[in-house]
Amino acid sequence: MMGREVDFAYPPKHIISVVPSQTELLFDLGLDEEVVGITKFCVHPEPWFRNKTRVGGTKQLHIDKIRELQPDLIIANKEENTQEQIEELAKEFPVWLSDIQNIPQALQMIQVVGQLTGTEHKAAELVDHIVGGFNALQRATTSKRVAYFIWYKPWMSVGKDTFVSNMIHAIGWQNVLADKSRYPELSLEELKAYDPELVLLSSEPFPFKEKHIDEIKAVLPNAEVKLVDGEIFSWYGSRMLKAVGYMQQLIDS
Repeated sequence: MMGREVDFAYPPKHIISVVPSQTELLFDLGLDEEVVGITKFCVHPEPWFRNKTRVGGTKQLHIDKIRELQPDLIIANKEENTQEQIEELAKEFPVWLSDIQNIPQALQMIQVVGQLTGTEHKAAELVDHIVGGFNALQRATTSKRVAYFIWYKPWMSVGKDTFVSNMIHAIGWQNVLADKSRYPELSLEELKAYDPELVLLSSEPFPFKEKHIDEIKAVLPNAEVKLVDGEIFSWYGSRMLKAVGYMQQLIDS
């Protein structure tokens, strides 16, 4: 997905995943013993989180721990991991990088990971089920103007070229910050100028709580404010299977 060439022994027997959503995908593709290392943020599946060797955080990988595991393939992501660490790892190990800004790219990633790991058939089934689910989604009939926050102090939202923004669009809503790129910082006073009808506060990476709803309502009294499952909006792997039902509930409510 980055236009890089990666050579590795196929099929890989010692895989390290340094991206939570792609770790969950490996599990749903039927792998287990092949995955020898994950990050401390790879909370799904829970048995892997408890029992697999952790190699640090997505942006603070423990290179020495990874060396000890001697992976024959590392599965990473351009955005979630740091360029410096990935380049360091790529000098010693095969590193495959995903680059995902929308749903079609996420589906492509699932298919390619299936090819990388010898689970093409299962990957194709997953993609078919995800596509079927999104095709069956009853999109919102009213295109609400939505702001989505991922971080607090500073307040950070999502721009047009993000997977989260694409998920908002899939619901049938508008991202009010579609004129911005990546993850813009803005104050609540600045947000007033965008006049969102609905403000979504994600459960991750920052765990927003009810008290943050009150903070926004003080500035935007007419906006509806909801806490939402950040994994649904930002995990671009097999969790997309669970996304459609959740998104339909949001639309219906």
